[in-house]
Amino acid sequence: MTTLRWVILIAITGGLIFFPGLFEPVLRPFAPEGGPVIYDRATLANLSAAHVTLVLLAMVPSTVLAVSLAILVTRPAGAEFLPMSRVLTNIGQTFPPVAVLALSVPLMGFGSRPTILALFLYGMLPVFENALAGLRGVPDSVLLSGKAVGMTSRQMLTQVEIPLALPLILEGTRISIVIALSTATIGSTVAARSLGEVIIAGLTSNNLAFVVQGGVLTGCIAVLIYDVFGVLIGIAKRRSGREPR
Repeated sequence: MTTLRWVILIAITGGLIFFPGLFEPVLRPFAPEGGPVIYDRATLANLSAAHVTLVLLAMVPSTVLAVSLAILVTRPAGAEFLPMSRVLTNIGQTFPPVAVLALSVPLMGFGSRPTILALFLYGMLPVFENALAGLRGVPDSVLLSGKAVGMTSRQMLTQVEIPLALPLILEGTRISIVIALSTATIGSTVAARSLGEVIIAGLTSNNLAFVVQGGVLTGCIAVLIYDVFGVLIGIAKRRSGREPR
């Protein structure tokens, strides 16, 4: 079933990106009488690449910062920063991305930068909480064994704690990226290039065929990335011994 789902998702995603004309008969009922069926103001391949790049530019630094904060607050010297870190990541998650865009455009101008800032703030909480749970979940017996064989604090972190916490860290990253892929569509309201451009063009011209193209393509990319992370999480679990090989 999983293989079949992958084949269908890749076929739909690849078809919409590289051969959108193939979907014209399916989409025509959604287009207005005499109106265009396939979005042609830019190629869906370029918009998809810009959309994914936008998410990566936000999520890579967001993940690095969230994991770093989780590591800091699980060290004895950084434990007192846990409440402040939670407040920081919670504000980023609860502050609506639309409000971030509205506030940042006067400072940063139109384009991709306000959207990257909004996605950066929005993506921190799931990664931080999952990394925190993963690092706290390392059994005391394992930590004691590491100390008993003379491992330094850095060796304990890089060779024991992070590998054991990695499945949960990846799970948090997966949630954040999937949310970011959907949220990135609103970036087109401030002139960021993304698949939201197709959806907004459909809304403003009352052309549901455009809305379906942008929505389906965004959803398929999100599900594909979700499944790829599922594979990575499975590998991390097997390597950490938390799942049978």
